[in-house]
Amino acid sequence: MRVVVVGGTGNIGTSVISALAPDRAVTSILGIARRRPDWYPDKTEWATADVAKDDLTARFQGADVVVHLAWIFQPTHNPRMTWRNNVHGSMRVFDAVARAKVPALVYASSVGAYSPRPGDDHPVTEDWPTHGYPTASYSLEKAYVERVLDIFERDHRDVRVVRMRPGFMFKREAAAEQVRLFGGPLVPKRLVRASMIPAIPDIPGLRFQALHSEDAGEAYRLAVTREVSGAFNLAADPVIHPRELAELFNARLIPVPRVVARGVLAAAWGARLVPASPHLMDMALHIPLLDVTRARTELGWSPRRTGIEALNALLAGMQDGSGGSTPPLERTKKPALRPGVGARP
Repeated sequence: MRVVVVGGTGNIGTSVISALAPDRAVTSILGIARRRPDWYPDKTEWATADVAKDDLTARFQGADVVVHLAWIFQPTHNPRMTWRNNVHGSMRVFDAVARAKVPALVYASSVGAYSPRPGDDHPVTEDWPTHGYPTASYSLEKAYVERVLDIFERDHRDVRVVRMRPGFMFKREAAAEQVRLFGGPLVPKRLVRASMIPAIPDIPGLRFQALHSEDAGEAYRLAVTREVSGAFNLAADPVIHPRELAELFNARLIPVPRVVARGVLAAAWGARLVPASPHLMDMALHIPLLDVTRARTELGWSPRRTGIEALNALLAGMQDGSGGSTPPLERTKKPALRPGVGARP
């Protein structure tokens, strides 16, 4: 089986390739990225391409499965750029899959594609509406690509399509990347000790699910090698609230109203002090919890680590300045744009 991984050098891409390489069913892997990495896993070769402009059809020829992971979070101040890469680029990937007659496509959707669930925290299954949250570009882009895939599946019934919808994904090696993407220059390059964060804001409604990136990579391996199709929610227990974050950082909880928290973040984002926008906070406060029963029963997937362990891995990476050997994960990378604007990962 030949697998093409589009966007193979980031947090999830490196985990997917690391999971695929030891699998005996996988004979070769082509990783596609905008910048060639100094990382050569078993069975893997690299090609450089930009999903928004370069030819992809020739690179997909002979593939049994294409895994599409390429996505940018920044610059949040320029949604036209993220739309061009994330939406237009995804459409070009899907078109190339059809033109190259690739029999299977695995796409990285997200919990962010889901519509809010008003009223309670009962976890949603994969049939919950995927219309996103209206103020967040990331959410709207993920939701739009879901509609594009609906049309793709209608027009290409011979292609097996899998949509992965994970919660937040963390690992030690992605610490430097995630600080750059969401923390910006106000976050120290190394969190020498957890006590550097003395307090955690207790924002009403803040809760989320996480999983270790390597567990996500294993789920993708199963989606590639097994004859499954449709959407799969991915998350690990427990649901994480501010109190779990306070325990993790050995910090105290301070009640903060939503409007105050959003106002502070909006001011910092507007001043380009942090790259994470207040619209991402809007999404985080409204995303539903995920029911992962289908992933467990039909995909045969079960996370090896808890969500707390995934967060601990990220924290450990932040404490020791961990990074990876690919351009998005390298710890020595300097911002290409002004602080808070965000460079393409």
